[in-house]
Amino acid sequence: MDRFLTAIERKAEGYLTRRKQKKLYYKEKRKGIFWEIYSWLDALVFAVFWVIIINQYLFQFFLIPSPSMVSTLNVGDRVAVIKNAYGYELYPAGKKVLTLNRRVERDDIITFYNPEYDSKGPVFDLMSQIIFMGTLSLVNIDKNPDGTVAERLYVKRAVGFPYDEIKFIEGDVYIKPSGFSSFISEDEFRRENNLEDGIKRSVDKNLYPALDAYSALLAYDELGLLNYAPQYLLTRYSALESIGYVFDQYQGESSKARMAYLLSPHDSGKRSAYSSYERGIYVPEDHVLPLGDNRDNSRDGRYFGPVSESSINGKVVFRFWPLSSISRIR
Repeated sequence: MDRFLTAIERKAEGYLTRRKQKKLYYKEKRKGIFWEIYSWLDALVFAVFWVIIINQYLFQFFLIPSPSMVSTLNVGDRVAVIKNAYGYELYPAGKKVLTLNRRVERDDIITFYNPEYDSKGPVFDLMSQIIFMGTLSLVNIDKNPDGTVAERLYVKRAVGFPYDEIKFIEGDVYIKPSGFSSFISEDEFRRENNLEDGIKRSVDKNLYPALDAYSALLAYDELGLLNYAPQYLLTRYSALESIGYVFDQYQGESSKARMAYLLSPHDSGKRSAYSSYERGIYVPEDHVLPLGDNRDNSRDGRYFGPVSESSINGKVVFRFWPLSSISRIR
């Protein structure tokens, strides 16, 4: 019996060996420039496929495009984003599943889909995301009309949580958490809750009276009353004129709304606009209010409001470039 089994084993080995040799013979025979190109393309497609799968469901590399998170994250930094921190996104910007017990925590640095993004169509949006992920964030074909990179995704810090009320006064944040009767400063709130202290202010507080004066003058001008504006507003505005730009757009809009209401208290639209700034921003259920750490240079939730947790696609956890700044992100 042993001899019989040994003979069968040898026959099988011989057959498989001859088959392998035959296959190699025809492979060598076909070998040429086109076969080499095909082999390389086949390997490349296979590699890109798995890179996209990993980027979509596990982690993704992300290039920081703007200064809104300075100095926590600087322009040009490359970071790793955990994609399943808050559930699994079935496809880019698609429905999320397995989100139970995977909720955003206060102070997480998150990536989310820009609510103000100007879509170029679902096909282009999807393809640009696939190319971006497949090239490890090295190639981004999504451009603005002026040639700059379109920010399909934003990176900000999750500051406001459901049922919070957030106010902004001269660039500083005040929070009234759910169940509280009054607002407290963000600095105090962070100390009491052992949160990170990464917030940066770069604007001289002494410039705010000039900004308020400029905004008030805009309200006078829109109502055709600029010739009746008091001299002290013109005097204060001169300090802002010297730096040549509006450094806090939100504060400017708030001051303008306030003056417009004071000049036309009977106008319900102006009263409502001013009241919205006085009340602050309310964060509804299943939403967070994202803000940049560089508060004086960030297009964030102050302008587009709270974002749905379903639009949050990852959590920034690690900076791997530049090499001199490799660090865990908190």
